[in-house]
Amino acid sequence: MTPVARLDNVSVRYGKQDVLHDVAAIFPPGAVGLLGPNGAGKSTMLKALLGFVRPTQGEIQVLGYDVATSPLQIRARLGYMPESDGYIPGMNAVSFVGYCGQLAGLPRSDAIQRAHEVLHYVGLGEARYRNLETYSTGMKQRIKLAQALVHDPELLFLDEPTNGMDPKGRDEMLELVTDLATRKGVSLILSSHLLPDVEATCERVIVMHRGAIVTQGLINELTERRRQVFEIQIKGDLDGYVQALEATGAECYGTDEEVMRVFVGPGQGPRDLFAVAMSQNVQVRHLRPSVPTLEDVFAEAIGEK
Repeated sequence: MTPVARLDNVSVRYGKQDVLHDVAAIFPPGAVGLLGPNGAGKSTMLKALLGFVRPTQGEIQVLGYDVATSPLQIRARLGYMPESDGYIPGMNAVSFVGYCGQLAGLPRSDAIQRAHEVLHYVGLGEARYRNLETYSTGMKQRIKLAQALVHDPELLFLDEPTNGMDPKGRDEMLELVTDLATRKGVSLILSSHLLPDVEATCERVIVMHRGAIVTQGLINELTERRRQVFEIQIKGDLDGYVQALEATGAECYGTDEEVMRVFVGPGQGPRDLFAVAMSQNVQVRHLRPSVPTLEDVFAEAIGEK
């Protein structure tokens, strides 16, 4: 498949600081997650794809166009939902989204008609005549999605689309993103530091850390490559137990619930986990098999054990 975007050995520098380091990535059609902790370089990559920042080296193509020579042709065919707010005070939702449609090249009458349609689609139909400064944080996220959709783009860039939303609003936003990628057939790049957002909406993922790509591929393939995993909770010397396990070839990852995830080596199983516990004089309080997740892939990729 022809990629919707690609970066070939791209580096970006702000002053003396390198923000992207020799990045090479291909974004095929469909939903691709751009995942990484805050400061990993995700937003800078999106801005480079849009032509907002100029790389110090490398080449970038989006929708078959060279970003360096054809940025306006690219922006006319894609929608961008930025992380920060960008609404115009004093305007209501219909006027603002219609104005964004005109900026994208739509005639005024078509832009206003499309504004009504996309505002209903994102769940703001009842509030479309309210001034934007009266909107809640969740509603402002929806208006950012609406302005990105008004001109019916081929490709969407979504930068932290669930920022500040409550659980219900977050679920509804992710349902919209999934609908766009599946039923509407829009290709999209979703940038987020939230693993569940990417896992819920995307088929592929690119993981970034400190300005570089540390792993990428189909999410199901990345998780299937992992070894057998167990969830275990112990009572006793945790550090000693982890060191003894890793000496056998296992990999240990902590969680937020005092339950450790252990990837065992070839031929290892529960008996080996109990045997190491006995040798370290610790008690196993909880042990069960689990399945590899995107969180495991992420933790390994950025070196968080």
